[in-house]
Order: sequence, then structure tokens, then C-alpha cells
Amino acid sequence: MRSMAVRAVIFDWGGTLTPWHSVDLRALWAAACTPHFPVGQVDAVADALHQAESALWRQATAGHQSATIEHVFARAGVGMPAGFMPGFLDVWAPHTYADPDAESLLRALRERGIKVGVLSNTMWPRSAHEDVFARDSLLGLIDGAVYTSEIPWTKPHPEAFRAAMAAVGEDNPQACVFVGDRPFDDIYGAQRLGMRAVLLPNSDVPPHDGVVPDAVISRLADLLPHVESW
Repeated sequence: MRSMAVRAVIFDWGGTLTPWHSVDLRALWAAACTPHFPVGQVDAVADALHQAESALWRQATAGHQSATIEHVFARAGVGMPAGFMPGFLDVWAPHTYADPDAESLLRALRERGIKVGVLSNTMWPRSAHEDVFARDSLLGLIDGAVYTSEIPWTKPHPEAFRAAMAAVGEDNPQACVFVGDRPFDDIYGAQRLGMRAVLLPNSDVPPHDGVVPDAVISRLADLLPHVESW
């Protein structure tokens, strides 16, 4: 039985702090590559990068092994052009805006003395995420963040969650809540370590057998009453 008061809430990013929606990943690669490769090569390069990215995510799912954008290019056998990342992130920008409830929720948590963290399975560098959070007035509300592009593991590996706890200065999982949209990566991973876990479901992420969240919410604004009750 968990009886410890909540001292930290750690959030997933994509699909949680940023609303879930379907994205044509191959089209985004093509758009990002267009300024850097001859017209006749763009389709082939985009295909290779998309396939490499998909393979690395499958590898991460199977073995919780992290990767970066540089790894995608290396696996695809494509040289990463100088200055590629700014344009790549510009292409992604419309898909990164924070949930409308995010700022008010994070402020409410901080006002209650609860630390706010982020743990994201991502290939992007920290600077890209911090730019997104700064744009959406969230960066100053986050006490600590871990991006798996910087560590050897991805969720649901316990060490990824331990790193996120350490980032907010917490070492007791029973004092932490994790909020995410993926039953396996987020809910199973957090609960296995001893955290409470809250699911914000979306239709594109399948359930995982045997995983029962501590709470299910339909929008971020519904989280606060659960945290207060714990």
C-alpha cells in the first residue's frame, strides 16, 4: 500500500504534455531533407532515414537501447548535412505545441510544492526540447528533465525512471507520480519501479496485458484531483 504524499510528478512528452496526433514521418523526413540534397535524391534519402528511424525505435522497444538523430543517419548510411537540425525541427514545430492545459497544471503543481519532471523517449537533443518548452512558457516550470538521447536506456527500463527522479532531486519512487500515454513504456515502467502511474490514453497506442494504471484521465486538467487525493 502506498501512503507517502506526492513530492514529484514526472511527465512523458509526446502524447502527454503535447497532444497526440498522427504524423506522416516519412513526409517530414522528405521536407527536412529537401534543402540539403539534390531533388533527385530526396525521396531515396527520406526513405532510408525513415526506415532507419523505424528500425532504431524497434530496437529501443526490444532492448530499451537509446538512439539519436545522428544514429539514424549512420544506420541509413547517409551523411548528416551541416546545419540539418534547425530545419528538421522547423518541420516538426507544428506537431510540438503543448497541450492547452499544460501550463496551468504545471503551475498548480509547483504552487503546491510538488516538483515537475519530464522523461521522454526521444532521439532529439536536449536543446530542441528546451526550445519547445521555452516557446510554450513551460521551461521555467520544469524542475528536471531526462531525454533518452542523453542516456543509455529508454522507457520502460528502470534506470530511465531513476534518472528522471534524480533530475528532480527525488530518490523514493513512492513519492513520485508518472503521467504518460503508453501503457507499456509509461505505466508498466513506472509502476515496476514503485511509482504511481496515470494513463492519458489515445486511440493509436494499444493496451498492454496486465497493466492497470493507478488512475486514467481524459485530459491533463483532470490530473490535479488525483495528485491531491494521494
